[in-house]
Amino acid sequence: MKKNNLNFVFWGTPDVASETLEILKQNGYMPSLIITATDKPQGRKMLITPPPVKVWAIKNNIPYIQPEKLHQEFFNKLKPSCLEPNCLFLVVAYGKIIPEEILNIPKLGSINIHYSLLPKYRGASPVESAILNGDTVTGVTIQKMIFKMDAGPILAEEKTNIFPDEKAGDLRKRLIKIGGEMIVKLLTPSASGTSPHIGGGWVGVEQDENETTFCKKIKKEDGLVNLGAELPNVLYNKFRAYSSWPRIFFFHNDKRIIITDAVLENGEFIIKKVLPEGKKEIDYKDFNLRHGVD
Repeated sequence: MKKNNLNFVFWGTPDVASETLEILKQNGYMPSLIITATDKPQGRKMLITPPPVKVWAIKNNIPYIQPEKLHQEFFNKLKPSCLEPNCLFLVVAYGKIIPEEILNIPKLGSINIHYSLLPKYRGASPVESAILNGDTVTGVTIQKMIFKMDAGPILAEEKTNIFPDEKAGDLRKRLIKIGGEMIVKLLTPSASGTSPHIGGGWVGVEQDENETTFCKKIKKEDGLVNLGAELPNVLYNKFRAYSSWPRIFFFHNDKRIIITDAVLENGEFIIKKVLPEGKKEIDYKDFNLRHGVD
């Protein structure tokens, strides 16, 4: 089902994008085409695995393209399907920089859902970064894309509190729901039957470059913590931010020890459970007794 005869191409790759697609579907918006990343090896056995958005596309019988590179050949292939005046690109965690000439193809422009209050936390890890820095408020921004990372005019923004013990995965789920509802609201025709929000007449609010902050792509080694040197609140924020991946860990006798459960009580970082490399999860007290760790 399409509303307002909107022809939109969806760009996205991971779960956050497929979950957004599901929200759009539930509200009657289905893309005419999906652009997603190529299949990649995953897991210990490095099995070739399709991205979640490709799985969603197949399940819902939506055509999809998995370009290895966004070069001229891809541009020539994509452009003919996007020349209608009602065409829009919607980008959610695609994973690659989209060239300016491609962003400019659709008549209604290209828009992106970003999980921070821009211009704060431009980049790849806005959810984790908000928790790492001890923020109590974050949100979702919908921006009109330009050829500069997360720097386009703001079309809509919504704030939400970060709960004191909230982990990145739980916060991300809430932000996905908020972002999905926001984009549905933007796409929904008004009483006059038009969608003024995404038309050429609405240019959005320019971001204040003086307020810009950036966040990096998370690496596995970012999970390494120093239990004796880092402050309790820093350790707890890392635990919350990296709870899904890479998780926080320390080394004992050259073995990686993953902290799987922890709390912050009375200003103290208390480890409850750990997962020693190659073994089963155990209580931290038992681990201490066995290995003499303070």
